[in-house]
Amino acid sequence: MTVKSHGSSLGRSRRLVTTSAIAAVAALALAGCSTGATGAGDEAPAEDTGTLTVWLDADRVDALEDVAARFKEDRGITVKLVNKDFGDIRDDFITQVPTGKGPDIIVGAHDWLGKLVQNGVVAPLELGDLAGDFQEVAVTAMSYEGQTYGLPYSVENIGLVRNTDLAPEAAVTFDEAIATGTGLVEAGTAEYPFLVGLDPAASDPYHLYPLQASLGAPVFGLDENGTYDAANLALGGAAGEAFAVKLAELGASGVLNTNISTDIALEEFNAGKAPYYLTGPWNLPAIKEAGINYAVDAIPTTGDQPATPFVGVQGFYVSAQSENALAANEFLVNYLGTEEAQTALYEVGGRAPALLTSFEAAQSDADVAAFGAVGAEGVPMPNVPAMDAVWADWGATQVAIINGQGDPVALWQAMVTSIESKIAG
Repeated sequence: MTVKSHGSSLGRSRRLVTTSAIAAVAALALAGCSTGATGAGDEAPAEDTGTLTVWLDADRVDALEDVAARFKEDRGITVKLVNKDFGDIRDDFITQVPTGKGPDIIVGAHDWLGKLVQNGVVAPLELGDLAGDFQEVAVTAMSYEGQTYGLPYSVENIGLVRNTDLAPEAAVTFDEAIATGTGLVEAGTAEYPFLVGLDPAASDPYHLYPLQASLGAPVFGLDENGTYDAANLALGGAAGEAFAVKLAELGASGVLNTNISTDIALEEFNAGKAPYYLTGPWNLPAIKEAGINYAVDAIPTTGDQPATPFVGVQGFYVSAQSENALAANEFLVNYLGTEEAQTALYEVGGRAPALLTSFEAAQSDADVAAFGAVGAEGVPMPNVPAMDAVWADWGATQVAIINGQGDPVALWQAMVTSIESKIAG
């Protein structure tokens, strides 16, 4: 699907989702004390039994102030929004919760979930019938071993951004896109047939994953609960090796270049030097500012299967040690799960909302609609702890293959063996 960006203003509707309270107001107000903030790095138990502490970054603090105030007004419980660097939240949470410290609620990425569950620091969240009010991929991403643990609020993924002045029509296959781009380079109209930002040491498996997936080589298989199965590493075999061969071809032809970083790729695309750019919505503001006429396309396939991107979901988790668990669940489900809150978070962060009503309203922005259409074909990034053992070898092997540093099949096989060994411990 291709949707052109019109740069139009976004009309947004607001609606509060009405659900029954998890517990009576009195029970919530009398629930045991939560953990309150004494500083971003050390959370001690709060004296006020009517307080919830939430760790989140600056933008999201601002977006949720009104919702927190309404919860205080409705329930008599103060929500303390603590500004914390997003990169520190997961590890500090894992460290503090077992000691009886830490917040009641955190914002976080869905791929943290396996590690959070493994460390016993998050509690399951009962969405009930409300689960159907969210994008299915978002609820799936916030679930682990058949149990939902988080309230999703945003969904994001990559797509193929096309310079419509250079390439007026969308490509169906990756080979077709490269042929178009190569023709433009040969004609002197473009400098690159295709752009994607890569790291010289780690490549970018996240951005290249759709090409790999279209050849039938996911990272993990699924168990009976639909959860990624760490015991079933699916990177190997003929499909994975076919992707390795494709990487070698793309590296040898210069289509993939590990010296073109994320910043360089964006700069060169904004200079009108390439017809295609594999990236996410986070780079659209700069593309618009550069005056590039663009469209957002589905990612072309390299194989006979869909080029499914990883979908990243962000949401909110409740501490397994929160002594105000009823209030924390009430705040998440009945306040942060509303159109008001989800739209407010979208307005400050630009990430497509997970709540369907907010997402539908946001799709009046053509870019949100376009990336949403691509993401609808995507899969959640694996949230199992074993994924930590995958990234380094996966990226380093891609670099070696792209740069022609050995036989691609042999390099890929060695990668799979190394990852399997690390997962096995």
